[in-house]
Order: sequence, then structure tokens, then C-alpha cells
Amino acid sequence: MEMTPELKHLRIESDADNIAWLHIDRAESATNVLTHEVLDELDRTFRELENQPPRGLVILSDKANGFVAGADIREFSRVADFDGALEIIHKGQSVFTRLAELPFPSVALIHGFCLGGGLEMSLACRYRVARDDPGTRLGLPEVRLGIHPGFGGSVRLSRLLGGLKAMELMLSGRSVDGRQAKRIGLVDATAPERHLRATGRALVLGSPSPGRPGRMAALSNHGLLRPALAGILRKQVAARASEKHYPAPYALIDVWKDNAGDPGRMMEAEARSVAKLVTGSTAQNLVRVFLLQERLKMLGRDTGFQPRCVHVVGAGVMGGDIAAWCAVQGMQVSLQDQSPERIAPAIKRAHALFKRRLKKPRLMQQAMDRLFPDHQGLGVSRADVVIEAIFEDGDAKRELYRELEPRMKTDAVLATNTSSIPLEELAVSLSRPERLVGLHFFNPVAKMQLIEVVRGASSGEETVARAMSFARKIDRLPLPVTSTPGFLVNRILMPYLMEAVVLESEGVAPAAIDKAATDFGMPMGPIELADTVGLDICLHVAEILAGHFQTTVPDKLRRMVADGHLGRKSGQGFYRYKKGKPVRQGASTRTEGMEEISDRLVLRLLNESVACLREQVVEDADMLDAGMIFGTGFAPFRGGPMHYIHDSGEKSFREKLRRQQKAHGDRFAEDPGWGTATT
Repeated sequence: MEMTPELKHLRIESDADNIAWLHIDRAESATNVLTHEVLDELDRTFRELENQPPRGLVILSDKANGFVAGADIREFSRVADFDGALEIIHKGQSVFTRLAELPFPSVALIHGFCLGGGLEMSLACRYRVARDDPGTRLGLPEVRLGIHPGFGGSVRLSRLLGGLKAMELMLSGRSVDGRQAKRIGLVDATAPERHLRATGRALVLGSPSPGRPGRMAALSNHGLLRPALAGILRKQVAARASEKHYPAPYALIDVWKDNAGDPGRMMEAEARSVAKLVTGSTAQNLVRVFLLQERLKMLGRDTGFQPRCVHVVGAGVMGGDIAAWCAVQGMQVSLQDQSPERIAPAIKRAHALFKRRLKKPRLMQQAMDRLFPDHQGLGVSRADVVIEAIFEDGDAKRELYRELEPRMKTDAVLATNTSSIPLEELAVSLSRPERLVGLHFFNPVAKMQLIEVVRGASSGEETVARAMSFARKIDRLPLPVTSTPGFLVNRILMPYLMEAVVLESEGVAPAAIDKAATDFGMPMGPIELADTVGLDICLHVAEILAGHFQTTVPDKLRRMVADGHLGRKSGQGFYRYKKGKPVRQGASTRTEGMEEISDRLVLRLLNESVACLREQVVEDADMLDAGMIFGTGFAPFRGGPMHYIHDSGEKSFREKLRRQQKAHGDRFAEDPGWGTATT
């Protein structure tokens, strides 16, 4: 078979059985993505195969990490208008339709990740074979980027699995491993690595009938049933996300409901729907969030630091959960506190985490074996990273460092999980202050992606780089911040929480305050968040920040803590808790005055964001946005606080601040950074 030689991203070879093996290996990239260039080469190759038909085609990836990760997100982020987006989508659809219509069997050999456009390409093949190992992941996560499958994925998946199964996979954005994919009918076979190619070859040579959905699954695509099923799906989606903020899943439901009976019509409806979504603000901002995440992932790479042993001092909620998470990620972990009795609850919580995360008894036992209760602190001497997570008291931390430092390896990193104390106040007890860095985790540790990597005045460059590398080794996103009171996230979050307390003390129902925040797009309202963090912790951090920034702490908060109303952990805070759930009373359905409530909350947060950027707590506005999105869940569809200011226009926010200052005092006074830091 003679093929065009000028292929940059593809390689094709033919074997003795006249099977064409098409290798995808995007040049100058560690990952296969469907760029414009790659799609062009695929189209050219499929055309040539049409003209010189082989016995069959097997598509595989030469990248060790996976098959194809999807379309090129960066190309979509640069699309200017609907027509430009539609052109890109039509191109992808055309290429995969050409693949689907090849007059010979085609097989996708899948290993590692096969996501988005990668799965859409495999769906255009007659057969799919997945490598049988946990690292194989297949999914259509487009809804998480504010769009839905656009290269024919919604059409082909609905025909393959039936409407309901297909919609569930697409609406959730979840991925499945090879065995799960085989069980639901997404792939035709699974095989270990050593048999993967042989299985693909056998499918070409045997050419069995392609997989089809069962009768009941296929029935869900019927025109008489789709409207009712679509209604159910919309209700399920509405429980997780509003159509106003996240239109993509609702648009996908409509595409399927209105067009599933006609594949050609559905293909065009899919394309036009995605073109509209991808040029909208939600998708543009969610793509931006994805790129911010990729930027954080790049930090701490190539340091050569290979930490294997971690010692955590403090077996409270934070310290115990940090230790457990490190064990989940394969680290050898010793956990120290004053007695075995103090460590026991953390070990119990760790076991629960291992059960949720690892599921298999063998893996759970291995994780338990990696977590060592160590009340004597024997693990300090062999640890590559020592993490202090005791209570927020500077004297106690400094005394601990005096004890730890002589026992540590000379090249070990000493990290504090302090949430508010400047590192300069802690480093004075060390003979080598350059080895101290902040690693500020967020609660719950197993769910929150962000770690603030805090650079003190004396923190060494090597130490900071190692700390960021460690964050990536335990699958977390490192955010470099300077050592200022509260660092970034807590400093910005606390005025927002305190304004919520003030609003409550003025008589606004907690449920109404929380609704104003969640309507804005926050994942949890500030009242419930304060209760969840613990009102005693909120008070402690607020008082530390008040001492540095001359702000006031609401008397209501002090009274509640004095009365033992600490939030969820005590069963009573602003809400009463029953089985860990808040009992909401008051005007959660309130509509009057909600804009005012939202303004007061959000303006405090935005104003403090401007202050942090002015003081260079983080490198730039993008890093601030990343910190607030991944550290607090700040409405991702808005792109982060600074992006929200830029998008909405700074002038309107400054006018609102002046009105609120006149009505409620100087806590709404404009930060000097407005007009400079925001441009």
C-alpha cells in the first residue's frame, strides 16, 4: 500500500494480512489531541484508504499515556464567532463520518485516556477494544467545559447504547474503565496489553456483527418516549446545576429529544448546538478554568525531587486527613500526636477514605500498611517531607520546630499547614529558616484540589520548588503565594463570610443569605460554609486578620462561639444540624432584596481580591482566579473574581462599592488597587 509520506502526526503501516495499522503520535507533544492539523491528516489518510482499501484498519496511539485526549481546547478558546465554531465542528464530523463509512472493518485499540473527541473517533470505528487495566478511561466530559459532544458523539453513542445510557454518560461527564465500558456495551472487547493487538486483528479478520443496544435500551430512543424521558433528565440535571449558569446539559437533552429519530438531522443539530455553546460566556470561562488548571499542573515539574516518606505532626481533622491522602497517593506516611488515643480517630477516618477511594480490599490494606501511627515521632528522621498540622498557636509551632529540626534529614522539607500565621513569625525558631515553607491544604482534603504553597521571606527557592513538586506528586494543584496574613484564599474568603454574619445579625434569614450566594454560582452559601468550617475556626482566623488589616469581627460570631455553637461539629451553628444536614428555616424562597444581599457578599470578596493583587500575594490575576476557583469553588462559569470584574466592567462595581460604603460604612471602601490592578 502506497501512502502519502508527508504525515507529521500519523504513521501508517500494512501487515502480511493487508491490515492497515494507523498510529497516532502528535508531534512535539506528550499527548494526542485532535488539532486542526491532526484532523487534516486523518481526513487525507481516510481518503487514501478509500482509494486503496485494505482488509481492515486498526487505529492506535503511540503515546504511553493514552489514546486521544480529545479536541484541542486551545483552538476552541480562540474561536471568535458562531460561524467559525461551526466550521471546526463540521470538519470534525466530516472526518469521523468518513471513518464510519469506510467499506472495511475498523478497530480502535484504546489504552490510557480516551476522552471527548478521542472517544468520538473510536465510536466512528466499527469495533473498539480497551486495554484491561485501571488506567484505561473512556468518557465524554465535554459538559464540564460548557459544551457537549460535537463530532457526532451524541448521535453514535445514542445508537450504540440507547438514549438513556448514552445521555447518562454524557450528562455526568464521568469516565469508565475498560471493564465497565465492556459491561455497558461501549467497547466490544477488553484485553491485557500483551493481547491487545491480537484482539484487534481478530476483530478485523472475523468481522463479527457490531454491538447493538438491547431492545429496552433501544426503545428509549423512540419518538413517543423521548419527551417524557427528557423531562426526567432535565429534573435530574436541575438538581445539580441551573440552566442559566450551565446551559450545555440542557441543550444536549434538547438535541436528543428533538432529533434522535433522524441521525442526519441530529448530527446537524449537535453541531449547531455546540457552536452556539462554545461561543457563549459559560463555555469560554470554563475553558479558561481548564487552562488555568493546566498552568497549575505545570508548576513543580522537573525538580528531580522524589519524595517517598512523609511525616505529619498533628492527628486532628486536617493533619489526619493530610496523612490519609498522602497514603492514598502511594506515600509512606507516619502520623504523630501526643498519644495513640489521639491518633486513633484519624486512622478510622483514613480507613473510611480508603474504602471510598480504593474499594478493593487488597488496595485498602496496602494503603493502611503505608500509614503508620507514630506517637513517638520515629518517622521524622526518614521523612522527605515533614508537615506540621497542629493548632493555630505560634508559640506551640515554634517549640515544635525546635524539637523537629535536629532530627530531620538535611535535605527534608519542613512544611506548615497554618491557615493564617505568616511564615516569618514561625521561621525564627529554626537554625535553617530556608527549609520552612507553607503547604496550606483545604478542608475536606480528599476533595479540595488546591494547596497554597506559601513562600516566606527566608524560604529557599529549592524548598519552594520541592514543595510544589510534592503537591503534584499527591495529585494536588500548587498555588504559589507570598506569606501574608491569611495568604490568598482565607484572606479573600473571610470578609465574604463576615458580611454574611453581619447580614444574619441584621435579621436576614441564613437560608436567604445562602440562596443569594448559590444563585450567584457559589457551590455552598457562606452561612453553611462557616458552619462547616467551624465557627471557632472562623473566629480565630478572622481575629488574626482583623489584627493585621484593622477590620472588625462581628459580635454575633463571638457570642455564638462563647455559647458553644460551633457549627456542624457541635450540632448547632447558624443552622441546627440533624444527622449532619442543616435544618433550614426562613425565607429560602425569598426574592425581594436578594440582589442587595448578593452585592454585599460579592463586593467584599471582589474588593479583597483587588487588594491581594495590588499587594502581589500571587503573581498575576490569572493565578488569583485559579486560587479562588480551586480553593473555594468560586463560580467557575464566571472565570474567577478578576475575570468577572474585567468581563462585567470595573465601573459598575466601583459605583456599587461607593453606595454600600455610604450605607454600611468603611468596610466597603474601595481598595487603592481598583483602576490599576484591575486593568
